[in-house]
Amino acid sequence: MKKIQFEQPIDAPVAKVYDAMLGISDKKTYEAWTTVFNPTSTYEGTWKEGSQMYFVGENEKGEKGGMISEIVKNIPNQFVSIKHIGMFQGNNEILEGPDVEPWAGCLENYLLEETYGVTKVIVEMDTIEGHEDYFSETYPKALQKLKEISE
Repeated sequence: MKKIQFEQPIDAPVAKVYDAMLGISDKKTYEAWTTVFNPTSTYEGTWKEGSQMYFVGENEKGEKGGMISEIVKNIPNQFVSIKHIGMFQGNNEILEGPDVEPWAGCLENYLLEETYGVTKVIVEMDTIEGHEDYFSETYPKALQKLKEISE
């Protein structure tokens, strides 16, 4: 497992960026910036600490799938920590096995810092071998979309 990090300055107040990032006022803002990962990307659940969250989308066959995660920490306008615990395929939760074990326990952390009206979003996440290039290509694009939505 390897930690990777991405940063994006956004010319908007932290409360606006946080709201858009998580889709608090309008889920469509979350869905808009995460289309880079999957055009049908969404979530099912709440951002409440300790709650289970499904980060889902459809594959090429129209089947629902994604990650089952836990919201470890959520300090509004400051920090969100997500721990991945399993996968969701169709109507099945997969919490163990060879497809899940490499990702189980991986963290995805979002730190938001505002200075003079500019919010810096820092993403630090665990990744497994073979996925670093994918995230290095997609995360900057996704954060650029978040910037566009928030500004």
